[in-house]
Amino acid sequence: MDNGLIAKPRLRLSEIINMSVGFFGIQFGWDLQRANMGPIYEYLHADADKIPILFLAAPLTGLLIQPIIGYMSDHTWHPRWGRRRPYFLVGAILSTIALLFMPHSSTLWVAAGLLWVLDVFGNVCMEPFRAFVTDKLSEEQRTEGFVMQSLMIGFGGSIASALPWLMTNVLHFSNTAAAGIIPDNVKWSFYIGAFFFFAAVMYTVFTTKEYPTADIGFIEKVQETNKGFGSGLNEILESIVNMPKRMKALALVQFFTWPGLFLMWFYYSTAIARNVFHATSEIDPVYSQGVSFAGLTLSFYNVITFLFAFVLPSIAKKLGRKFTHSICLLCGAIGLISVAFIQNKYLLYVSMTGVGIAWSSILSMPYAMLGGSLPQNKVGVYMGIFNFFIVLPEIIASLGFGWVMKNLLHNDRLLAVQIGGVLMIIAAILCIILIKEREE
Repeated sequence: MDNGLIAKPRLRLSEIINMSVGFFGIQFGWDLQRANMGPIYEYLHADADKIPILFLAAPLTGLLIQPIIGYMSDHTWHPRWGRRRPYFLVGAILSTIALLFMPHSSTLWVAAGLLWVLDVFGNVCMEPFRAFVTDKLSEEQRTEGFVMQSLMIGFGGSIASALPWLMTNVLHFSNTAAAGIIPDNVKWSFYIGAFFFFAAVMYTVFTTKEYPTADIGFIEKVQETNKGFGSGLNEILESIVNMPKRMKALALVQFFTWPGLFLMWFYYSTAIARNVFHATSEIDPVYSQGVSFAGLTLSFYNVITFLFAFVLPSIAKKLGRKFTHSICLLCGAIGLISVAFIQNKYLLYVSMTGVGIAWSSILSMPYAMLGGSLPQNKVGVYMGIFNFFIVLPEIIASLGFGWVMKNLLHNDRLLAVQIGGVLMIIAAILCIILIKEREE
């Protein structure tokens, strides 16, 4: 027995790939929206100070949907579709529909509404994938499973971010359009993204089987569920109050790390279009060129993330996890701050190298530092709580940064990106000061 599941056979590499392909499609959808939603909002005449509130969908749905779907999938079993795959299926279908309709948004409220749909069902699809590795793989194979998911994250993100540039420069779709219209290169990027999202998730659904529930204590779990959501809520609140010291310290590091990423996703593409390509408005032909090139550099940082992941464990073994993570965060901070000093567009690849290094560490090191400090019977609960410190700062940024943009930064998108870098420096300093190496 392993964490309540029946004894698991060792899976072949091809089987691990099959169960991970779906994550390629999910990440394809996430990075497509990250690289293009800011420009889409500006194509539809959103002011720079309105952009943060329009991105509220992602953190709020993550805060609400992930723990609910995780809880529900834990207590689901279908004789044909299993535990997690029903959520893969429903999430993929509805996310695909949202991706297809997004580039036809005629008004801001339509685009914002479709983003809510995309984020809700993207989370419905994604959250069970994180439990899928634990369900399917034995302890000795889980690292291999998570590395394969990281590969899919980097692979899917790199292609998705580069798509608008590829559509223009390789397939010659127009990157300009009349005011209030989304260009063809962005439209076709979303069509292709919808195809890959759906096809990749369906591939995993139909090539991967799940273990039956007869021997995993499923009845006991259902009985616990029947006590009501109130008991679950009480457990979550009690766990928050009694968080381990290390988790509290890491939560503060996360709280300053993630706004740096959010500000990049909010404003980087439009900042490059206006400050490096010197576009005067969203209908200026060079605006779309700048946005597409920014997407290409975002694609590059995903490639760096994937490559750096192979050397990150050995670096952490030599330097320790907290120093490794702090150094990686500083690389990301330098990358974001340096964007303001770049005139040659190709130097943006150097800036994004730093961001890619940071992103690789952000995806792994905090969880590696956290794991050993958690009580084994509450790992799932505490991992869900840990996610709060990712989405809460984004909610704060979405609700409050618009005022900062308008009243303090005068809608300077590039300065907003630099502030993200400063927040990463603060996170790096907190990591060095607050995390005790001897506890690792």
